[in-house]
Amino acid sequence: MKAIVIGAGIVGSGVAYRLAEAGVEVTILEADRVGGGTSGISFAWTNSHGKEPRHYHDLNVAGMKAHAALAEEFPGQTWFHPSGSVAWRKTPQDREAMTRNFERLKSWGYAIEWIDRKRLAELEPDIDIDRVGDAIITYCPQEGYVDPVVYADAMVKAAQKRGAKLKTGVKVVDVETRNGNVTGVKGEDGSRHEADIVVNCAGRWAARVAQEPGLKLPLAPTTGFIVFTPPVATSVKHLVHAPDIHFRPDGAGRLMVRTNAADDLVSLDMTPSPTMPQAVEIMRRAAEVIPALKTVKAEAARITARPIPQDGLSAVGPTPRVNGYYFVVTHSGVTLSPFLAKAVTDEIVHNKTRPELENFRPSRFFN
Repeated sequence: MKAIVIGAGIVGSGVAYRLAEAGVEVTILEADRVGGGTSGISFAWTNSHGKEPRHYHDLNVAGMKAHAALAEEFPGQTWFHPSGSVAWRKTPQDREAMTRNFERLKSWGYAIEWIDRKRLAELEPDIDIDRVGDAIITYCPQEGYVDPVVYADAMVKAAQKRGAKLKTGVKVVDVETRNGNVTGVKGEDGSRHEADIVVNCAGRWAARVAQEPGLKLPLAPTTGFIVFTPPVATSVKHLVHAPDIHFRPDGAGRLMVRTNAADDLVSLDMTPSPTMPQAVEIMRRAAEVIPALKTVKAEAARITARPIPQDGLSAVGPTPRVNGYYFVVTHSGVTLSPFLAKAVTDEIVHNKTRPELENFRPSRFFN
C-alpha cells in the first residue's frame, strides 16, 4: 500500500509514523517545513478540561493516555511535559461555572481536585497569592503540554527510519481520482504523486488541497494570539489558568502567555509584534499574577488560525465520495495526535473500524 500524508504538523507526523510502522509505503508532503503551520503556534495544552459532549471528552482523554504511552515508547523524549495544571475563579458567575465543570469532570472520572491557597503556593510559589484572594482553585495532575515541533520532528524521523519519505515545499492543490478511487495528488508546481490512499492532515488548509466540492471539508477556523517572554527568573512549572490570563513554561526560562480576549482583537492579516497593544496588555495581566514579570516586555508575538471543522468537532475518517481519501482534521490536534495516529492506522491498514471515531466521521458534512 502506498499512502500520501498531507501535512507534517503534529497530526500528520503522528499518522505518518504509525502508517510507516505498519509497513505502508508513506510519502509526507509538506507545503512549508515540519511543524511550520498551526502546530508551531499553539498553546499545546493536553487536556479534556472543558470538552463536550461526552464522546468528545472521552476521545481527548484517550489522547492524553496515548501521550503518556508514546513517551514510554520513546525513552528520553523531550516533547511531552505532564506538568499538571492549576486554575482559579473569583466572581460568583465564574465560581458557579467552575463548580459545574468540576462536578461534570469528576462524575466522568477525570483527574481533578479542589486545592487551597496553601497548596497553590506550594505548586507555584511565584504566584502573588494575594491576587488569588478567596477564589476557588482546581488542580488537574494529569494535564500537561507538548512541544509540537519537537514532537513532529521526532515522529517524522521515526517514520523515515521505517522507510517514509518527506518532501517539503510541496503545496498540494488537488486530489486526483479515477473511477471513484484516489490515484494521488497534484502539487502547485505541477508535480504528481501517486498513492492508493491520501490522508488529509493539512489542518486549517484542509479544504484547499482538493478542487472537487465533494472533497472539501467545511471549516470554521478561529484566530489565536500568543505572546512569548524572554528568559525570566521564575519557577513556573504548571499550566496556569488565572481568570484573565493563561501561561505555561516554554523552555529556557521563557513563558508562553495568552488570553481569550486577545484572540478576538487580532486577525491573520495583522503583522504580529511584541509591541502591539494586545501583547502589551497580555504582559500587564501576566505581571499581576507573577510579580517577577513586572518589568518584562514581550519578546515575540504570533498569530495563528486554529483548524476547526464547521461543527466544532473532529473530522476523522473516509470521505463518502471517493475511495481512498481520508480526513484527520481537528482543533484538538495536540491532545489527540498519538491516539488518532494509531486509530487511523487500524482503520486504513488493518480494516478495523474504531468505535471511538463513530461520532466524528466526515460523512456528516456530505449529503
